[in-house]
Amino acid sequence: MKDGPSEYPAGVDSTGVIEDRVKERYCEQREALPGEPRCVICGRYGEYICDDTDDDICSLECKQIILSKINKLRVPPPVRLPTSDECYYVRDSGTKAESQENQTESLRLRLDISVKGNCVPAPILSFAACNIPRKLLENIQGSGFEMPTPVQMQAIPAAFKGQSLLVSAETGSGKTASYLIPVVSYCAQFKHEQSSTMKRPLAMVLAPTRELCIQVEEQAKLLGKGLPFKTALVVGGDPMARQLYRIQEGVSLIVATPGRLIDLLTKHHMDLDSVSILVLDEVDCMLQKGFREQVMQIYRALSRPQVLMYSATVSKEVEKMASILTNDLVIVTVGNPGNQNSFVKQVAIWVDSKQKKKKLFDILTSHQHFLPPAVVFVGSRLGADLLSEAITAITGVKALSIHGEKPMKDRRQILRSFLMGEVSVLVATSILGRGVNLFGVRQVIMFDMPNSIKEYVHQIGRASRMGGEGTSIVFINEENKKLFPELVEVLKSSGAPIPRELANSRYTVSSFLSSSGSKKRKHGH
Repeated sequence: MKDGPSEYPAGVDSTGVIEDRVKERYCEQREALPGEPRCVICGRYGEYICDDTDDDICSLECKQIILSKINKLRVPPPVRLPTSDECYYVRDSGTKAESQENQTESLRLRLDISVKGNCVPAPILSFAACNIPRKLLENIQGSGFEMPTPVQMQAIPAAFKGQSLLVSAETGSGKTASYLIPVVSYCAQFKHEQSSTMKRPLAMVLAPTRELCIQVEEQAKLLGKGLPFKTALVVGGDPMARQLYRIQEGVSLIVATPGRLIDLLTKHHMDLDSVSILVLDEVDCMLQKGFREQVMQIYRALSRPQVLMYSATVSKEVEKMASILTNDLVIVTVGNPGNQNSFVKQVAIWVDSKQKKKKLFDILTSHQHFLPPAVVFVGSRLGADLLSEAITAITGVKALSIHGEKPMKDRRQILRSFLMGEVSVLVATSILGRGVNLFGVRQVIMFDMPNSIKEYVHQIGRASRMGGEGTSIVFINEENKKLFPELVEVLKSSGAPIPRELANSRYTVSSFLSSSGSKKRKHGH
């Protein structure tokens, strides 16, 4: 059945033969035979193609599900949605590639996705659209993912195609699952189809902190439950002998911090030739001076793997370094990465250094302003310990501290207590500022302003995961003068009020005047 009007009655062709009508409900459609297209919603015979999304569908009912899911993304469509009569046509081998490309670009526009690279596949609107094990689909649903987020819609099919990716998207947008789903699927299918007895690792995730590694491995375990898929966590603070034994027993995925993994490679022989996928989480941090040599040392030990790189903040310098790792890089950008999370309400408060504790205690004892559970970021490990003790003693609010000097066992327990709701406030250094999914956190308080706006963006992002609304409060004074101009721009772009002291500071004003002057000279005024 073609789309558009017809001069013949519905269900009758030009010869008077009754045609099959478009199926109203999925239960009217038959099961798909081997090799036939499958509906992206229910998996039945994908008899039709939706003009609006270019997805295989089985019925009008599944079409409505697709369109309603698109509407929930809160991205207004550039054109009206097609009606049910206009939205369908029977699968036809003569479909024009140009039409499909236009549909793909229209969908990306609506999802706020931009891509750079060759032969990038169209976004998917359902996890079932990819050829992944049924058990993995069940695990995805069990993990709370009803439908892919925009970053998952584009990154997952590109990763399945074997393309190396540099992906940037806002904090809390679902980046971790967007690389773990292809990794788990590849490992499980490889073990099942080729060598179930193979013990060497097939994939590796590198991340900058132990906490992030722990969460990535835990999510990988949930997605791989019931599949031929095992993981090994390689981080400092845990016995190296146990980690080595785990790998030697046979795992599919290694999740590691670079330093500990290099220690393991240096002291023990490990064959990594079988690693086909390398993931760099928080890639901008991983390619900075402190980690870069370690990452490159590990990369050189592999045999030209597919490289998947992710972060909320990706600079041109990172793009350039990422291109060195692979010849045919695909760059995926979703939304406005590098900017503040749009779901976080930002509040900047001008507070002298000596008054910051009092202001914090006032917030934590206010029913109006305290929104537990909350994370308080500080600049030092000692400061974290002392402040958490003071919070509990003076306000009565239960608080704990977490930082890099605490034993790994204690850090795990502290984070677990916080996520389980046993502790209302967690005072943390920057180890929790990147990537860690602090689900349920409603408020972030930056007691100490971080050293860069990039870190500020990451830290406020802890208050909003997967589109949940949150609040961030930052204490500022003249000690943070170097960041005044950038902070003002971030606050302005979010519509947040700017403290009078910040707006009128000579460091803010002089920077603005200098910038305006340089623009005038540039344009010859």
